[in-house]
Amino acid sequence: MDAARGGASGSGDGPGRSDREGRPVGRRVVFGVVGLGALGVLGGSAVQRFLADVAAHDPTGLTNLLPLGNQFRIYTVTGSVPTPDPNTYRLSVTGLVDRPQHYSLTDLAALPQIDMVRDFQCVTGWRVPKVPWSGVRLSDMLALAGVQSSAKALRFVSFDGTYTESLTLDQAQNPDMLVALKMLGGPVSHEHGGPVRLYAAPMYGYKSIKWLQEIQVVDAVHPGYWEGYGYDIDAWVGKSNGRNGDVPTG
Repeated sequence: MDAARGGASGSGDGPGRSDREGRPVGRRVVFGVVGLGALGVLGGSAVQRFLADVAAHDPTGLTNLLPLGNQFRIYTVTGSVPTPDPNTYRLSVTGLVDRPQHYSLTDLAALPQIDMVRDFQCVTGWRVPKVPWSGVRLSDMLALAGVQSSAKALRFVSFDGTYTESLTLDQAQNPDMLVALKMLGGPVSHEHGGPVRLYAAPMYGYKSIKWLQEIQVVDAVHPGYWEGYGYDIDAWVGKSNGRNGDVPTG
């Protein structure tokens, strides 16, 4: 998941949903949505495609509850997120570093880029397989900043003003941790957390913070937004979703 008090992900990485218009949603509507979901399960791919189209135009967000196949669900913890000017956007690397960095999109694109194809797994159970990603390895960005010996963890801050996440410094060195500039064959869209998001490949989606603004190098783990609601700080994908073998590659 991405996060969501109002749903936070452009990639659907969060467990919660909210009515985008702020209106209460009655039980009849909920039961109707559940009924549509059952129809989708029984009706096959044609019905699944129909339901996906319904979801794309659903102002309530309730269709995020449906089993829509290998598709992202869109969540946000704030309800709405400002769209930054690409000319003035900056991604900062600050804290316990020798050389604080402030990257424009042009600066980020000039760094060595890594391509990978990995699944995106939400902690709520849905999964999008074989998603193409491209960006800069998180470990490379840390090396450029010069991490100090007292550092133990990273704190990630979203420009939505609410969403935060964390990794230990050891986890951040994993080669599957990506500061993503592209996904699904193009730039990371705003709804998917662009212009820049984290992609923590071997972890549940809520770790892949969207709308990334700052990477803070700190001396201890600061639990992120979803950890405050009981989610694991160490979020390696595992058997809870009926899958095996999702482990760090490095």
